[in-house]
Amino acid sequence: MARSIDPPNKGEVYPPLLSSRSWEASRSSDKIDRCLVSASSRPEKAGFAAEPNLSSHPVIKPEAVASKQSTPAPYARYGLGTVCAFAAGAWLGAAEAPARLVAAGYSPFAISFCMVLGVFLARWTLPVMVKGTTSVMRDLRQRPHLILWAVLAGALWAVANTLTISAIRDVGLSIAFPLWNTNSLIGIFWGWLLFHELDGASARDWTRVLGGASAIVAGSVLLSILSVHAAAGPRGIAVRGIAAALAAGLLWGTMYVPYRKAYLSGSNPLSFVTIFTFGEVGAMLFLGTLLPGGLHALGGQLHALRPSVLWLLLGGFCWVIGDLFQQYATKYAGISRAIPLSNTNQLWGFVWGVLVFGELSHVPGSVPWLALAASALMIAGAILIAGATVSAAESAACVRAVGRECARYNMDLDQTLRAQSGVESDSAAREPRRWWDFAIMAAAVGVFIWFARFARVPHLAMRIPFAIALIVILLAILAACGWLLWKRTRFA
Repeated sequence: MARSIDPPNKGEVYPPLLSSRSWEASRSSDKIDRCLVSASSRPEKAGFAAEPNLSSHPVIKPEAVASKQSTPAPYARYGLGTVCAFAAGAWLGAAEAPARLVAAGYSPFAISFCMVLGVFLARWTLPVMVKGTTSVMRDLRQRPHLILWAVLAGALWAVANTLTISAIRDVGLSIAFPLWNTNSLIGIFWGWLLFHELDGASARDWTRVLGGASAIVAGSVLLSILSVHAAAGPRGIAVRGIAAALAAGLLWGTMYVPYRKAYLSGSNPLSFVTIFTFGEVGAMLFLGTLLPGGLHALGGQLHALRPSVLWLLLGGFCWVIGDLFQQYATKYAGISRAIPLSNTNQLWGFVWGVLVFGELSHVPGSVPWLALAASALMIAGAILIAGATVSAAESAACVRAVGRECARYNMDLDQTLRAQSGVESDSAAREPRRWWDFAIMAAAVGVFIWFARFARVPHLAMRIPFAIALIVILLAILAACGWLLWKRTRFA
């Protein structure tokens, strides 16, 4: 029998509530043993409407509300998640620009390895700078089961990133990007199958999701056909590049399963990505031992690449900024919405490839326009999916998923719901910085300074004015979205 919760003490904050049906069960049957209800009984959508005052929703006993009971709304910050997803698209698109160095004849694996090192530096320094190691370690101690999931996600990311480098070499950035963005289809499937993200969605929302998915597939097929006819070199190389890009999409789509498990468990994205790095570096070292010549040959390739290592480290750093925004988007909007929206990085990748690197400038006149149309089709599909608002019934299904995670890993339900909704405890907000936090950041800066001594401008055809304009836009997006996250959640 479900038991009610006493009203909160003065000053205690509960997650936002959204009117819906009640939910109850016991831990022994892998269900929820509590019932949070709201005084409000009007069903709402969790779109871009103003969020309710977190302290204004009393907790009422279920007997008092009969059929007008409600559940906490994990998607109450859906608007914030949407903004983060668009910011993620901009930074993830820019992060792939350094991979254009494959045109200079460097090994795709060596380039990917350097980017992973940049990712490792960023995934430690950014969380430490924002929250400190004390906050990160506390979060991991409360949810130790996520450590293995984070390492697995990191390994999937590293392999997928290596495949994207090969795809860029064979078919170019503006073609490879939309092909691996089919990861949104994989993410939607896993979100529906494992986390019941679309349970209770209306026929209109299902139509938006399926229609958007169809548009993404159509755009991918069109770009695949164009790449076979327009890519320089033998047809077999283009086909190999297509296969590498699609395989990367499959791995990245699967990678969002650990993401979603983490945020249903109330994990902070900054904590999750810190452990993520060990899976990335471990996977790259393992792959390095399997390549011809092993790690010794990799060392020789990295030495030859030394003048360009700084740019690849910066590429990895940019990727982490985009990925952090994507993590927050996944936490607050779910896989089915966040991943298609963050796949607007296709548009940014197309802009970098065409405006800065001059891709598609030497192909027949109709091909660039067809590539642009295919990219626009994929973007339209992603936007269509994002328009599928989160209903109260779907939000209730997500709450039940949170309950299953709490029962499975013996976590406190109330605390998890608050964390999942982006509500940080007062004690966590007051955790001080330690001396080693500053030491970690200083060490990372030292690594960048060290490689800056050997840095040389790549011998690539680049349009510098366009590059500067895009960098300014990226910094503006970072400042605006970072400020919004801090104001609304304190990066919780």
